[in-house]
Amino acid sequence: MPVLEQVLEQYPRQVKIAFKHFPLRNHAFAYKAAQATVAAQQQGKFWPFHDMLFRQFKKINDQRIEEISRILELDASRFKQEMNSEKTKARINADIAEGRDAGVRGTPTVFINGQVLRNKTLSGFKQAIINALRP
Repeated sequence: MPVLEQVLEQYPRQVKIAFKHFPLRNHAFAYKAAQATVAAQQQGKFWPFHDMLFRQFKKINDQRIEEISRILELDASRFKQEMNSEKTKARINADIAEGRDAGVRGTPTVFINGQVLRNKTLSGFKQAIINALRP
């Protein structure tokens, strides 16, 4: 089970995950992948799309994006329209700007209460959460 799922399972009331897009320029399909996940979110499939896409993140291309949309049974025309909409691009660009302002340089970057988490193991998450929950 992925670490974030374990964290949510162990801290269901204390932890909230906010996903922000930060496509790296050195990955040719990173921005398009971000567009695809936003489009999938419009049909309630953000996490399934995200998870399938990033299982093989080095093989992201137009065909893989289309294949995942079919597997998840997304409305193809709506998916393409959402993927290329100015609203989708504006959201991704806002996330990028927010990430830059916060000092993000790569992915994944995890923040807990505004502090960068360096140790992304389950024990690292637990310690950071315990520290954040202290009065």
